[in-house]
Amino acid sequence: MDFNFTEEQTMIRDSLARLIREQYDFETRRKVVASESGWRPEMWAQFAELGLLMAPFSEEDGGLGGGPIDAMVVMEEFGKGLVVEPYLPSVVCGGGFLKRGSDAQKEEYLSGVMSGEMIFAFAYAEPKGRYNLADLETTAKKDGSGFVLNGHKAVVIGAPWATHFIVTARTSGDRRDKNGVTVFVVAKDADGVSTRDYPTVDGRRASEVYFENVSVGAEAVIGEVDNGLPLVELVSDEAIAALCAEACGAMKVAHAMTVDYSRQRKQFGVPIGKFQVLQHRMVDMFMEYEQSISMTYMATLKLDEDEVTRKKAASAAKVRIGQGGRFVGQEAVQIHGGMGMTDELAVGHYFKRITMIDSEFGNVDHHLKRYTDLSSADMAAAAE
Repeated sequence: MDFNFTEEQTMIRDSLARLIREQYDFETRRKVVASESGWRPEMWAQFAELGLLMAPFSEEDGGLGGGPIDAMVVMEEFGKGLVVEPYLPSVVCGGGFLKRGSDAQKEEYLSGVMSGEMIFAFAYAEPKGRYNLADLETTAKKDGSGFVLNGHKAVVIGAPWATHFIVTARTSGDRRDKNGVTVFVVAKDADGVSTRDYPTVDGRRASEVYFENVSVGAEAVIGEVDNGLPLVELVSDEAIAALCAEACGAMKVAHAMTVDYSRQRKQFGVPIGKFQVLQHRMVDMFMEYEQSISMTYMATLKLDEDEVTRKKAASAAKVRIGQGGRFVGQEAVQIHGGMGMTDELAVGHYFKRITMIDSEFGNVDHHLKRYTDLSSADMAAAAE
């Protein structure tokens, strides 16, 4: 298996790394996060100009002919810089749905995503849903040729900056049925849509999104009515792979910062990096990072495999990144001491982001169970 990046992917990585180094330093990010808007539209425009928003899409759809590996490259660099702009919600999630939509939907929305003029947020989580993508109280009732949406979506990342939402709703069946889930495109300024915006602990922005008798046409449906769950699971697994890449980028910087600090901080007249017990801990951090990288590559490469293989790979990677990220983040903070959690020191911000990644699209416990259930089903099928 070839793990080398293409020339185009290497160029994207180098260009993005340089941009983040020059224009996304830690102090600049702190000011952006503390600002009223919480992001920089001009930076989003630069990302579009570099082709980052087009990178994961096929040439037939107007993109650069890339795919999940291109998204992985971008997200890893974003993790190194703790970038807050909504690449995952808009490009990976929103674009992931739209590129599998109708020709009319691609024409209306996908070019806007790639140009940065339209920003999508994925409204799937609900207050009582935990990590079950089929657990939906939001409903879409048939109304003539269209639908009327009612419900509440929680912690919709990037929603304050969005122009449109990708919304999952129940069109038939009971609350947790796998059948009866449908995916819709909904404009944020549609009548009946309201939001409550707030900052998250890791420096991003999210919203509670409410739908009250929101009318949408039949053309707003992405995929099949009542059979949208497989598509939701596919895009969610793609998002998991991209999130894992972001976590790896953040873990790499957190480890490097810790090693650098251990060379400068002195106790008993010598750098603490000379103490063997701390050396062992920093080596363990490095090993956790390396294992996380390997699992991220594996999950990304298996996104095009059959459904069970893809799900198992995504869950395995999410578990490894969740466990490894927790270890790297906690060790980084502890070796820095109490100052590690201060707002003025970057390492605490990396710890917060890595910690929050574990809770997105299912935490360690959720994905351990999903992996076990899938493996058990495989074994039962093989026994038959």
